Amino acid sequence: MTQKKLTFEQALEKLEQIVSRLESGEISLDKSIDAFEEGQQLVQFCLKKLNEAEKKVKKLTRDSEGNFNLSEF
Repeated sequence: MTQKKLTFEQALEKLEQIVSRLESGEISLDKSIDAFEEGQQLVQFCLKKLNEAEKKVKKLTRDSEGNFNLSEF
């Protein structure tokens, strides 16, 4: 599976589809294992994207003199 062109939202949607297929119980054991492995890859992809986004989040605060400061959240 190529994840390099996948957005976070697309990966999450695909993960939700996999979970639905697995929960339905309508796919074979072999296909369930393949789907589970793909789901694991998607989870890792989503976690990586979330961690990258978290690193970019900054907190804007105001000190006692009214000046704004930008710091890590």
